[in-house]
Amino acid sequence: MPVSRARRSCLSVPGSSPKMLSKSPTLPADEIFMDLEDSVAPLAKEDARHNVIDALKNNDWGAKTVVVRVNSIDTQWASDDLKTVVEGAGQFTDCIMIPKVQHAHEVLFVDHMLRMIETNTGLEKRIGLEIQIETATGLKNINEIAHASDRAETLIFGPADMSASLGLPTVTAGLPMPGYPGDHWHWVLETILVAARDANLQVIDGPYLLIKDLDGFRDMALRARALGYDGKWALHPGQVDVLNEVFTPTQEEYDKAEALLEAYKEATEVEVRGAVMFGTEMIDEASRKMAVQFAERGRAAGLKPVKTYADFKKDWEA
Repeated sequence: MPVSRARRSCLSVPGSSPKMLSKSPTLPADEIFMDLEDSVAPLAKEDARHNVIDALKNNDWGAKTVVVRVNSIDTQWASDDLKTVVEGAGQFTDCIMIPKVQHAHEVLFVDHMLRMIETNTGLEKRIGLEIQIETATGLKNINEIAHASDRAETLIFGPADMSASLGLPTVTAGLPMPGYPGDHWHWVLETILVAARDANLQVIDGPYLLIKDLDGFRDMALRARALGYDGKWALHPGQVDVLNEVFTPTQEEYDKAEALLEAYKEATEVEVRGAVMFGTEMIDEASRKMAVQFAERGRAAGLKPVKTYADFKKDWEA
């Protein structure tokens, strides 16, 4: 991935709420994205931009991924969102999130806008892009969208707008569909996942609207993790801890991944073998690639090895 940031938990914060914006740096979410789009009323858009700039400039964001979601490119607000926020606080912004992307040229528009603003303001950092897939047209064009800009860092599934776009018989997005024998989102989630990985991007699941139903939320987060997603949205601070737990490898998984990488390195660089036994398990280059995924996620979550490769070998010899 061009840039691999921590995104287990991505918390949405309305740009129209200075109180919530000021509280968000203290929350344990990996990513905070300040919203100028759906959670902000049309008459509050301009004030929200200035709220977001104040929050970006006047808070300590630490190691968090800090993102601003602008309005979609087919609205009258998008260009002013970009110009105002990036000129005012670009140095504090990691990424711009583009909602409802339907065509690759929308991503290119934001890319070029950012390039011009960065140049004109002398901004030394390069701002990344997060891309939301929320319509049938966006899903149809997803491969071109995923490859449209080298600023892109992640694709995001938007279940609410996608439900409307597909005409699904529901008014609460993100829940299982009664009457459907299985997961009605499986193909959509897999399609977004494959496009993201083909473009070397992270991939994030969208929100779960029943914010007090933490058991249902956990089930949906576990589904996303099982499919290979890197994280999921939180609409409420109470959902953040669930995501950090679900999308963090267990200590056992992390220890095994780090030990496997050490074993494979020893096998290939010292013993000059391409396959080797790891306890009762035969490992090779494919095993190394899988272990790298677990190891990187564990490191991003701050895990440290408790059980080393030497400890594993002692167990096997006992």
